[in-house]
Amino acid sequence: MMNPPHPSPAPKLNRLVYREPQLGRDYWVLDDALPDPMAVRERALAAEGWVLGAPHRAESWPGMRLQPGLTEDELAPLERWMLKQTGTRKVYAPQVGVADRINHNCVQLVGLGEGRVKPHTDSRALCTYAAVLYLSPDIPAHAGTSFFRVVHPDGQPGGNCVPSRFANLVEAFGTRFVPNGLFVPDVAVDARFNRLLLYRADLIHSASAYVGEAPAERRMTAVFFWMAR
Repeated sequence: MMNPPHPSPAPKLNRLVYREPQLGRDYWVLDDALPDPMAVRERALAAEGWVLGAPHRAESWPGMRLQPGLTEDELAPLERWMLKQTGTRKVYAPQVGVADRINHNCVQLVGLGEGRVKPHTDSRALCTYAAVLYLSPDIPAHAGTSFFRVVHPDGQPGGNCVPSRFANLVEAFGTRFVPNGLFVPDVAVDARFNRLLLYRADLIHSASAYVGEAPAERRMTAVFFWMAR
């Protein structure tokens, strides 16, 4: 007779802290980020070498990705802007093991039904700041990015930020099990073509929505992960 599976532990919600997301302190917005965003978009749509994610393969990220997304000349002004906004001096490669990887500077294409709202934080071991650049000309505003906070079983709002002693949300919670209804939206940033949204990677965040079916209609973004000091 097989033993019944052990129940998943409840997430340790009290480990999170709340830091109200403020524009200019916790997240930053740059409109008209690239001088020629259509060139980046058209280059990506015409490229081969896309890598499939969920639901096509067992990956934690949805849709498909192409790397690199921007050329060095396209990326450099964005990095300079990031350093200026955050007050950091330079970006550098994270020191990680061979099992760790990060898809910095890649284009991601996700259609309706391929992805879902999935609140998470990025790993402190891999990045300090993350950014998303919207590359769909007709993207609806509601398909932007949202910041979330947890809600306690008694209905009280909880934290939205992983303390520095933890690498990511899973480590802070002490479990990968996340019950339905654990997160509530806190702040939403609208999607807009050629808008760059930069944010602290330890804030709970997610794409707000995915759209489109044909490749040219799907939510196209370029994503970036920077270690900075």
